[in-house]
Amino acid sequence: VLLVESGGGSVQAGGSLRLSCAASEYTTMRYCMGWFRQAPGKEREGVAFIATNGGTGYVDSVKGRFTIAQDNAKNTLYLQMNTLKPEDTAVYYCAADARFGGVCSSHRPSDLWSWGQGTQVTVSS
Repeated sequence: VLLVESGGGSVQAGGSLRLSCAASEYTTMRYCMGWFRQAPGKEREGVAFIATNGGTGYVDSVKGRFTIAQDNAKNTLYLQMNTLKPEDTAVYYCAADARFGGVCSSHRPSDLWSWGQGTQVTVSS
């Protein structure tokens, strides 16, 4: 599985960014897809997930502000981030989990996920 993120950058608090993740063919159709983030000195955490049936899940801190979506025709995963806060500053990673037939049964980061290289998001106050 090949995953390549783009769309990171620097914004002021209250601004918006949209991250994209270009995936190898059929990945978004077959696997649970997720966005994780890792801030300096902190553990990587799951932010948003989407199953092959379209079901989504979010960590509490981003509910109502972030939206995960995918375009299977383009093999692309998105994360729309609105009302950004300084605490959203982190490296954001796209990931795919092939273990559960497209169901997002685990939100914990591990070597069992396939990972992109990450994209930096910086939110200034």
